[in-house]
Amino acid sequence: MRPDVQDQIISIIAREAILEPAAVHPDMTLDELGLDSLGLVEVIFAIEEAFDISVPFNANEPSQSHFDISSVGAIVRAVERMIAGQAPAAA
Repeated sequence: MRPDVQDQIISIIAREAILEPAAVHPDMTLDELGLDSLGLVEVIFAIEEAFDISVPFNANEPSQSHFDISSVGAIVRAVERMIAGQAPAAA
């Protein structure tokens, strides 16, 4: 994982979860961070804006979108692939 991408995504997630970035770790799930579906939408919008990408509209269904949101680290990897111009890997 690229530290700059990871740090930026952790910052976005922490802001939405109302936590300090140091409290957010790559192996944590959004549920563990207290983010509900509305929080997920806000995180996705912020990620799209920060990285100038379009997250698949059905990201909450990884089997259909191949954008894995199972953990903070999975989100970072999916964004890195999108930045590199590759399709996100299947979950």
